[in-house]
Amino acid sequence: MRRKLGATSFAARHERNEGEDKHMNLITRQVYYFEDLEVGMEASFAKTVSEADIVAFAEVTGDKNPVHLDAAYAAKTIFKEPIAHGMLTAGYISAVFGMELPGPGAIYVSQTLNFRGPVKIGDRVVAKVRVMELYPAKRRARFESVCSVAGKPVLEGEAVLMVPSRPVATQAA
Repeated sequence: MRRKLGATSFAARHERNEGEDKHMNLITRQVYYFEDLEVGMEASFAKTVSEADIVAFAEVTGDKNPVHLDAAYAAKTIFKEPIAHGMLTAGYISAVFGMELPGPGAIYVSQTLNFRGPVKIGDRVVAKVRVMELYPAKRRARFESVCSVAGKPVLEGEAVLMVPSRPVATQAA
């Protein structure tokens, strides 16, 4: 249940090699304000996990647990092969919130995470969120969040987000 609303443009700077001009890419994204949200609204994001994703996550976070990075080590575990970091998978939920529903401007208040199964290199993770409850007095929304691989949940949880209100239009004098 998604309603068609106006799009908002955001500029994103991408680093270039030294000596090259810096360019801005314009990205148009849907923005949902608190007043636009309805219980039952859903959005999703899908990503196939690569070895490069796992290595990059390990470098950024410092979590270099060999179960993620060392195939020989992982072969001796119950997983038999390297698995993605659970928080990498959880990050896909954040991508839905920040870019899709509610979208830019939404801020995390809380998130529960229950890991149900491993995510392996080559798995296509689908992160899906659904509005469960709205709290108008504080402009907060409670969401169900699920990540699945091949239709099977690998992560389940709930999140509460602060959602911006629609700006009040001002008239020029």
